[in-house]
Amino acid sequence: MAKQTLVHDETVIGLEIHVQLLTASKIFCGCATTFGAPPNTLTCPVCLGLPGALPVLNRRAVELGLRTALALNCRVAPRSQFHRKNYFYPDLPKNYQISQYQYADHSPLATDGRLEIVVEDRRLEVGIRRVHLEEDTGRLVHDAGLSSGGSLIDFNRSGVALMEIVTEPDLRSPLQAREFLTALRRLLQFAEVSTGRMEEGTLRCDANVSLQRRGGPPGTRTEVKNMNSIRSVERALAFEIERQRTLAARGEAVVQETRHWEEHREVTFASRAKEEAQDYRYFPEPDLVPLVVDAAWIEQVRGLVPELPAARRDRFIAVFGLSPYDAELLTATPTTAAFYERAVALFPHPKTIANWLIGDVTAHLNETGRDLDQVALTPHRLSALLRLIDDGTISGRIAKDVLVEMIREDRDPAAIIETRGLRQISDQDALAQVVDAVIAEHPGPVAEVRAGKARAIGFLVGQVMKATGGRANPEAVNRLLRSRLVS
Repeated sequence: MAKQTLVHDETVIGLEIHVQLLTASKIFCGCATTFGAPPNTLTCPVCLGLPGALPVLNRRAVELGLRTALALNCRVAPRSQFHRKNYFYPDLPKNYQISQYQYADHSPLATDGRLEIVVEDRRLEVGIRRVHLEEDTGRLVHDAGLSSGGSLIDFNRSGVALMEIVTEPDLRSPLQAREFLTALRRLLQFAEVSTGRMEEGTLRCDANVSLQRRGGPPGTRTEVKNMNSIRSVERALAFEIERQRTLAARGEAVVQETRHWEEHREVTFASRAKEEAQDYRYFPEPDLVPLVVDAAWIEQVRGLVPELPAARRDRFIAVFGLSPYDAELLTATPTTAAFYERAVALFPHPKTIANWLIGDVTAHLNETGRDLDQVALTPHRLSALLRLIDDGTISGRIAKDVLVEMIREDRDPAAIIETRGLRQISDQDALAQVVDAVIAEHPGPVAEVRAGKARAIGFLVGQVMKATGGRANPEAVNRLLRSRLVS
């Protein structure tokens, strides 16, 4: 094992991101890829590695890999080769994984790409070393409640189409790693390549991290695994960097090894010695012919790439007059961007809809821990709610309560308003009675208003709103108060 005892002043991070592709079947067989199916029900002789079973490459997986390569500005190899990556593990039924490896004249699907990110208002270009295709492994289920204390294996995931994206070691901090992963996940979602849901395992990340003297040779690196969220990646890297700095300060060696992130204890721990390429004894997969991608196929795929985040963001700024900040938030996910555009088509007030989506809707989603596509809010219902504010049926304050009920109970805003009697009170005579009562009950603020302290009128408006359960028309209330108190 390589060891190092120098003092370092620069962090070097490279990421390996495994992406589960949006294919209906696995990469080398016809088994379905349904998430959450009962264990070991989506298998066949091919993905179980039974003798005599032969793989057949899934064309859709290749096209999604090509789509990713184009989105990442990669050079697509006209001819690439699948290889056998040999290692022994319980979730790998064949004792080898069909993957792609880059060496000599054997190229993976694509190489030499880049993705630009923004970190603390500074642009950073991160190199993409390669994009390649492979099959996923099965899934080990630990703590399965067995009396023996053993683990179970679910082979449903075995053979699912997987794409690996390997970056150059261009990242210099956990924050940069977090921003890169966020940008990459957004890109993959907009390109309709993957759901990018780390909680479902469709996006997984391993990180290689080392310390070195600025401008000097690379330090000894460790690989960190078992990070199940972007936040976990950032925290695991921060811990590992500090651990290596502490070792260097003591004059102790950094050992090249694979470490796992323990989420509950917020530490990394040694798992095994870090393997090198020669340990896997790669050789060309004899049951698959080389993959040939000609220019016509590349152009066909290029024409099917959906609008990507940067282009969508720029269009929102140009067409809807949004600020770069608002446009960035509204293109955080394809679901949010599509929702916004449909809502604007129904209620053509882009800034109003942006404010509601970025403000109240997002606040509710954050509070409940759900995404926009997991709640019963539709562009039609949101636009209907905003029209009810616009025509004076309800106030903005009441609309906020209605929004929450719309989401919670899956109901139209008009039905909620009628059922709960929330229509705004705009009748002058009815409001005058409440205004006069509030004036009589609060002589102190009334005196302040009459003395020229106009800000005190806000308190009186609030009291009228409180007395009417938020149903009073605030503009009408303001006019009535001013007509009575301001000469």
